[in-house]
Amino acid sequence: MPQDNKKMPRPKAETPKGFRDYFGADVTERKAMLDRIAEIYHLHGFEPLETSAVETVEALGKFLPDVDRPNAGVFAWQEEDVPGGGRGDWMALRYDLTAPLARVAAQFRNDLPSPYRRYAMGPVWRNEKPGPGRFRQFYQCDADTVGSASVAADAEICAMLAAALEHAGIQRGDYLIRINNRKVLNGILDAMGVAEGKPADDVLRTIDKFDKVGEAGVRQLLTLGRKDESGAMIEGVGLRPEQADPVIAFLTSKGADNAATLMNLRAAVGGSETGAEGVEELAQIADMLAAMGVGEDRAVIDPSIVRGLGYYTGPVFEAELTF
Repeated sequence: MPQDNKKMPRPKAETPKGFRDYFGADVTERKAMLDRIAEIYHLHGFEPLETSAVETVEALGKFLPDVDRPNAGVFAWQEEDVPGGGRGDWMALRYDLTAPLARVAAQFRNDLPSPYRRYAMGPVWRNEKPGPGRFRQFYQCDADTVGSASVAADAEICAMLAAALEHAGIQRGDYLIRINNRKVLNGILDAMGVAEGKPADDVLRTIDKFDKVGEAGVRQLLTLGRKDESGAMIEGVGLRPEQADPVIAFLTSKGADNAATLMNLRAAVGGSETGAEGVEELAQIADMLAAMGVGEDRAVIDPSIVRGLGYYTGPVFEAELTF
């Protein structure tokens, strides 16, 4: 038979989309930064934990939308069929360091101290659309306390975050840790008369746009809707104007200092017990941070922080670079 002389095309020497290579100084400087962060974690009594880069899809909390492919967002594959044992497990690269911690805490619950204080550093992978500064592989530096219901654990994490940022080379005054509490928002939803489920989820998604569209934009999106920059109409949640008022009061509760913010939040949650509990937890965190020497120039109560409020149940916080 005649031979096929057509040559296979030579593979391109290029980095996969959403990934990048690191050379020389990038590698050494990153290691130095991680080492300095780890020093702070050690000083606070957190011990290191290293888990596998691969977890079962079940452990990651992802579910299969159909029998052929795993949920979007993770790099996953199915193990080969096991003879006599049915289909193999779905496996995935970890998309964060929290899900592996949850698995470890459950698997070794009889062997770990309580509370268990651990830190972990390493790459994570997300099967999401890449963009400027947004890669499919990146590093996380987690520190968590498992087994404590006290907000003292949250206050310590905030204080440790401030110390870690400064020890890593970010000057005081160039960052700000902003703190909120999901319970406060639950109180706001109570005051609005919005039940859990789709209405509450729609409100959460709308609140998350506060930084982009401002107070007036959020009010429009909560009620009848608004036009975007292109002139297209974005459908609103459909709340009555008086129902939207508690949300606006919540989002604009930031005062001149923590004391003023807390006073405004107490008024915003009205008679909601859950909301009042959340405000009290924020007050405790503010007091503890002050006692640890973390002033309002480094960490502040800020109701506009809504990221993660869709799945967190208590205090939430994030650090923002201000330079």
